[in-house]
Amino acid sequence: MTLQLFDTATREIRTFEPVTPGRVTIYLCGATPQTYPHIGHVRSGVAFDILRRWFLAQGNDVIFVRNITDIDDKILTKAAENDRPWWEWVTRFEREFTKAYDMLGVMPPSVEPRATGHITQIVDYIQRIMDNGYAYESDGNVYFDLDKWSKDPQGDYGCLTHQNIDEMEEGESAGTGKRSRLDFALWKAAKPGEPSWPTPWGRGRPGWHIECSTMATTYLGETFDIHGGGLDLRFPHHENEIAQAHGAGDGFANYWLHNGWVTMSGEKMSKSLGNTLSIPNILEMVRPVELRYYLGSANYRSMLEYSEGALQEAAAGYRRIEAFIHRVAQRTGQEPEKTTWTETFAEALNDDLGVPAALAEVHNQVRAGNTALENEDHAAALDIAGKVRAMADILGVDPLSEQWRDTAEGDTQKAMEALDVLVKAELERRATARAEKNWDVADEVRDRLHDAGIVITDTAAGPEWSLQEEK
Repeated sequence: MTLQLFDTATREIRTFEPVTPGRVTIYLCGATPQTYPHIGHVRSGVAFDILRRWFLAQGNDVIFVRNITDIDDKILTKAAENDRPWWEWVTRFEREFTKAYDMLGVMPPSVEPRATGHITQIVDYIQRIMDNGYAYESDGNVYFDLDKWSKDPQGDYGCLTHQNIDEMEEGESAGTGKRSRLDFALWKAAKPGEPSWPTPWGRGRPGWHIECSTMATTYLGETFDIHGGGLDLRFPHHENEIAQAHGAGDGFANYWLHNGWVTMSGEKMSKSLGNTLSIPNILEMVRPVELRYYLGSANYRSMLEYSEGALQEAAAGYRRIEAFIHRVAQRTGQEPEKTTWTETFAEALNDDLGVPAALAEVHNQVRAGNTALENEDHAAALDIAGKVRAMADILGVDPLSEQWRDTAEGDTQKAMEALDVLVKAELERRATARAEKNWDVADEVRDRLHDAGIVITDTAAGPEWSLQEEK
């Protein structure tokens, strides 16, 4: 089965066919760093990281571009409210977003371009649109002429959200001279105290949407494979990106993928609702790998309703995988090597990145592996553990990966070593009692260990212990 993806533009599941066989080009709308990231911000990063890992696992060369909007009305407002230079304010929170991505094991992008680093390319891109007759200058502002574009035979405004153009208005802050309320700014004339750059139309700064059309095509070419982002970006941001790119003569993205929101009580998580949950606050409740597991566990297109109970349930799900891998290593005396995924797992991911079904297969394999351990079939357990590691790695949660192997809850390595000493002492006491036929003491040791969550398995090589698997 080849990869099938839901394309927002066509509203259909489509077979993925890259522009260049063996190479996948992806542009993901990244952060506008104006405050600390919350879990709603980073869900997109996790979802598209899983997609990227699946492409890589199948031997593709993946070029992954994730931008940073480092000049924006919101950034300027926040910086002014806090009496800080805009560049310092945005850099501070850019570091926070990078830290959050890194903590959750999101692979760094191939390149992470910033709007202010591409002013020359943005000006050139705007000029191309103007030369084609789809933009105009007024009082130092440059606007996209939606009326003219919509009347052009190739005009396709609304192709992504399938809205009537007369019902669409983005409500952006703009300068003077717009011919129509529907027109949107490509370039904003300089205002007193705001940062600005010189252009043929006077000093100013780029509009929000033009940066992405410019940077996507700068790094990925005039036509590329996938453009991704949050569901809330479909309009106006992505509709305007398409209009700009097509107005400039570029083919732009062949597939549009949008991830759902993290919601609370059915409402999108946002600062305005006052219900944001920052990454540092959440990480006081669960480990980073457990948070990643939670954010990636639902289908990327679905809404993820946040509750502490759901978070803890996801964390317990990850710990079952982790416990199995460590149990295999302990019982067999060797670390299971990562091998490959099962066909069922591949079919799940190829079905529009069906992570829930893929995770179900991982847990099915974990249960089979625990049964093999109970039957002392160490070869089968090692084989299954290798598959579990491979599948977990694609989802970014392999317990023995470099990212996570030393991040067990608390100082687990030292705790397990200390526990091993104590349990072995009890097992020696039990062995002595059994040799002396003192069954009461032997049973007492067994029951006490069981009550402590420790499972004793008598084997031909002697007794082995493990932590009881969570149900």
